[in-house]
Amino acid sequence: MTNDAPIVRLSHLRLDRGGRTVLRDISLEVPRGSIVAVLGPSGSGKSTLLAALTGELEPAAGSVEVFGQAVPQGRRALLELRKGIGVLLQGNGLLTDLTAAENVALPLRAHTHLPDAVIRQLVLMKLHAVGLRAVADSYPRELSGGMARRVALARALALDPPLMIYDEPLTGLDPIASGVVMELVRRLNDTLGLTSIVVTHHVHETLPVADHAIVIANGGIVFSGTPAQLEASDDPFVRQFLNGEPDGPIAFDAAPRPTEAA
Repeated sequence: MTNDAPIVRLSHLRLDRGGRTVLRDISLEVPRGSIVAVLGPSGSGKSTLLAALTGELEPAAGSVEVFGQAVPQGRRALLELRKGIGVLLQGNGLLTDLTAAENVALPLRAHTHLPDAVIRQLVLMKLHAVGLRAVADSYPRELSGGMARRVALARALALDPPLMIYDEPLTGLDPIASGVVMELVRRLNDTLGLTSIVVTHHVHETLPVADHAIVIANGGIVFSGTPAQLEASDDPFVRQFLNGEPDGPIAFDAAPRPTEAA
């Protein structure tokens, strides 16, 4: 893949779950080195989109390309692809019986044959990158919510993935911790040469660090543009979402949408 080719390309993507169409006609290109915010209300299909990017959900129609290739279905090929994708889960996913350092070391122990001393140094480097080298030997229960989220981020970065995916990274965090995490997302993206996709409904905390934003609602993309264009938009979908209005074109109590023909 050339350096100017998009690191992710979605073309006329349709995703189905449980016999119904969740997302339809999704087309998106994620430029290398950018931070793209995928915004939308709860239940809009943001997590379903993530499942397609990581190969957990096969498209009903259209295509998903990551690193210039279609996301494979074979287990071994999919595992190789996933090594290049770091995922920060909204629940952190830290193992409570392991220290922060041991949690960060997990991907290195699973996917490399490096000596323990080298792994220890790499782990300390990753913890240092998120400002938490001093808590290497602490357990998750001894950490604040924001610190635990940053340890999970260090683990996601363990294998030096070129693509980072953040799944609701601010869930459960207070405003200060949220600011720290989003500033860290921007700094790591720039200093490590990453590309980041941030899936969230926390608009005002995310837009300041994003290069591009899309809004998903009612089964499709209702906006795609810069954060400044998003905030200036008078589109009724966008205004309802940004202003948190209960009434509008985004139906929060709509009946499940039937499966559409391919």
